[in-house]
Amino acid sequence: MNSSKHTELANHAWSVADLLRGDYKQSDYGKVILPFTVLRRLECVLEPTREKVAEVAKQYKDSGIDPDRFLRRASGHSFYNRSNLTLKKIAADPQNAAKNLAMYVGAFSDNARGVLDRFEFAQQIKRLDGAGLLYQVIGEFTDLDLRPEVVPNHNMGYIFEELIRRFAEQSNETAGEHFTPREVIQLMVRLLVAPDGDALQLPGAVRTVLDPACGTGGMLSAMDDLITELNPDATVKVYGQELNPESWAICRSDLMIKGQDPENIAFGNSFSDDGHKRKTFDYMLANPPFGVEWKKVKDEVEAEHRQLGEAGRFGAGLPRINDGSLLFLQHMIDKMKPVDVDGGGGSRIAIVFNGSPLFTGAAGSGESEIRRWILENDWLEGIVALPDQLFYNTGISTYFWILTNRKSPGHKGKVVLLDARDQWQKMRKSLGDKRKELGKDHIATVVKLYGEALAVAGDAEHPLHGKVKVFRNEDFGYQRITVERPLKLRFEITEETLAALEASKAIQRLPQAPVLADAFKSLMGTSWGTKPEAWLALKDAVVQAGGTWPTGAPFNKALRDVVGVRDPEGEVQRVKGELEPDAELRDYENVPLGEDVEGYLAREVHPHVPDAWIDHSKTRIGYEISVTQHFYVYEPPRPLAEIDTELRELETDIQRLLGEVTE
Repeated sequence: MNSSKHTELANHAWSVADLLRGDYKQSDYGKVILPFTVLRRLECVLEPTREKVAEVAKQYKDSGIDPDRFLRRASGHSFYNRSNLTLKKIAADPQNAAKNLAMYVGAFSDNARGVLDRFEFAQQIKRLDGAGLLYQVIGEFTDLDLRPEVVPNHNMGYIFEELIRRFAEQSNETAGEHFTPREVIQLMVRLLVAPDGDALQLPGAVRTVLDPACGTGGMLSAMDDLITELNPDATVKVYGQELNPESWAICRSDLMIKGQDPENIAFGNSFSDDGHKRKTFDYMLANPPFGVEWKKVKDEVEAEHRQLGEAGRFGAGLPRINDGSLLFLQHMIDKMKPVDVDGGGGSRIAIVFNGSPLFTGAAGSGESEIRRWILENDWLEGIVALPDQLFYNTGISTYFWILTNRKSPGHKGKVVLLDARDQWQKMRKSLGDKRKELGKDHIATVVKLYGEALAVAGDAEHPLHGKVKVFRNEDFGYQRITVERPLKLRFEITEETLAALEASKAIQRLPQAPVLADAFKSLMGTSWGTKPEAWLALKDAVVQAGGTWPTGAPFNKALRDVVGVRDPEGEVQRVKGELEPDAELRDYENVPLGEDVEGYLAREVHPHVPDAWIDHSKTRIGYEISVTQHFYVYEPPRPLAEIDTELRELETDIQRLLGEVTE
């Protein structure tokens, strides 16, 4: 089926909006159209065995035997409907449409009825009936031909995604939170599976796949299709979890139709209510929402981090509250299969991120610690930079992260960076922010280049050599050093000094504060080069004014803050014999991991500030991956002569145009 056909079918389903206009808000159209499309698809799938199922249901009606497994066998699917009703029959009896439709839905097996319940379908039936629209809406869907031989499962996914995209647009929601463009998924699954091609073709191969943010199930379907394409006899078991009820229901119904176990698709938040606890998987892939905060599950996530530590999912660290992307990755890593002594087992992971997880967060932050944990465990196999404007809801640049705990010998201790930003073609018609797409040739090129990355990176003559970089894990690490410089002060009494004295709470609490103020006024305009000189003069002035000199470290510190003025030529301050750092001159430097920081200080800092030193107690280890920086190619500015020539040509054109106007 070509794209125009599934667009035509989606248009047919969405045309029901014309009936709903006035009685429903635009943002509520999808609440009717999506469940009716699912219902019609289920009906079309069950049509060939409908009469047989009805006979079996009648046979076991009063037998006292649970007929569920017999009805499943009769339907040829994991779901069924015991009723003789159809949407066409229901539409033909407008007076009883609501009652008959409720009976029809109630006759589905529990798993299929659960899908429709998630759409709150009963409420929509009641609302449509009250508006006198129910039989008309049903009639529209009876003409929608969604038989599997007309609309294969793969294409049905396109129709659902198109309807969800329209629903999201009407609802002012983010469509990209629900699904990923299919050609992006195709590239993703091929990168994920490519190294395992031979193993997947072995007889009796069984593989499990998880998407913890599965949306409508597009990624799971693509993995199922690809693995069975490589080995028709392979068994693929897919698992997922989804928070959006409409997307969950569509994914679950799609898997039921394909013969997968719909119970494998959990509903709820993967962070607070893990639907696949203690399970591990061969492959995991996800496109979690970009930049979505995790405040709603903050208590549960922080409790697991604090109480379970590395025994839980989030032991490595917690990212900032406004972006939970790296929580998804930790969740997936927790579900990797262990590698056995013979090198078997293990898992592969692919996840879509924007640029933020690559570099957000300084050394010691949650994000940096998560990257450190991944790299120091040698799990990151590669990162693929994708073209911008690939997704429906954002035009920003995106990246595939590919991870595994069973790297090939050549990849151990290394990370591949692949620049695929120029692998795209312009779409004939934009969809939201999506203006570019990956063609089949682009996908093939990227997959081949990724598979040959080590060889291409080592071959300077290869035409795509500049698109691949290979780094050691530690190349992404750095030492965040704190460079201190000594505090240097001169001491003086000025109008500002007296104002600061009156503002100092530590000094104003003293009973002799008024005497101090009067005494210091007598020294207006006086300046001292050292603290001992200043303290001697100030103490004498206080005594002469009839006061007593306060004692104690708090007073001395407060007084120094009042009368001390930063001066590059001033006295170096010390605390217990040690140089006191000046917080205002404090600086930070990132030094590559493994490099001697003292050598770096002598080479890079001391030529400019000879008195600087490193506070080693504050040194932190950080990790960041600057993909764009590694692929940056300097482009010199255009020659001035060329620019001048172009400007003169433009001036000539302007004069000519003005002349034509005035003629």
